[in-house]
Amino acid sequence: MTVAIYTQKNDSETLLFLDKFIRELEKKSVKSVLHSKTAKAMQFSKDVEIFDCKEDLENKNVELFFTFGGDGTIVNSLLFIKDSGIPIVGVNAGRLGFLTSFSKEEIFTELDNIIQKKYKLSERSVIEIISPNAGDFFPFALNDITISRKKTTTMITINSYINSEFLNVFWGDGVIISTPTGSTAYSLSCGGPIISPNNENFAITPIAPHNLNIRPLIVNDNVEIRLKVDSRVPQYSLSLDSRLVRIDTDVEIVLRKAKFKVQLVQPKNLSFFETIRQKLLWGNDKRN
Repeated sequence: MTVAIYTQKNDSETLLFLDKFIRELEKKSVKSVLHSKTAKAMQFSKDVEIFDCKEDLENKNVELFFTFGGDGTIVNSLLFIKDSGIPIVGVNAGRLGFLTSFSKEEIFTELDNIIQKKYKLSERSVIEIISPNAGDFFPFALNDITISRKKTTTMITINSYINSEFLNVFWGDGVIISTPTGSTAYSLSCGGPIISPNNENFAITPIAPHNLNIRPLIVNDNVEIRLKVDSRVPQYSLSLDSRLVRIDTDVEIVLRKAKFKVQLVQPKNLSFFETIRQKLLWGNDKRN
């Protein structure tokens, strides 16, 4: 078996942990392919197997993609996984971690089960921007796509349409279109709903809306959403997960659900609702 290893961290603690993990894989006759930046940070010799893109992963027959970090590391791995279907094993070396299914301690005890494919897969939908004039960038997002103001303190106006039917005008700092996966990210901090991963929905969440009667809206993810921005400045910001691009205000954004999904490896006994309770401290009362 060949697995890929990816992290956005380069501190000594993480690199030492990865070295330990790679040696454990070797004991189990599992070959490691490292992201080029990680290999350089760990000062491996030049003959180490590395990857930089989806084609590298496919050419090396990678079967699992291990990420070490927080949810942002898993989300950013979409840049390499794309539509390859390679399952992601998220190891939490970050903070909150809604998506990472294994702690740094658990990954060693669960490693045999993972190698033997004794796990469950959680399929996560992806958003795709299909606007032909939006620009040259990677048009997919696992968490969310966000339109927000750029270089102005004034509100922007966002006209929204669902399948060509007018929905609403959002006045404020912007709007978030999130998948169920992204419902526990930026959307949640803006008052959006938590959506369990098996739902087929988008959440439309306004950012600091000036029209105070506006509330987050859930729509089926089989629709196309069109967004048109008016602003006092000639550009606005468009973010796809953690990637930020600048868009001219005369460019409309059209998005839909992508034709592929991302697969997350999870222990068979993992429960989404238990994860929510633990991460958000539901049921904990300091008075007791």
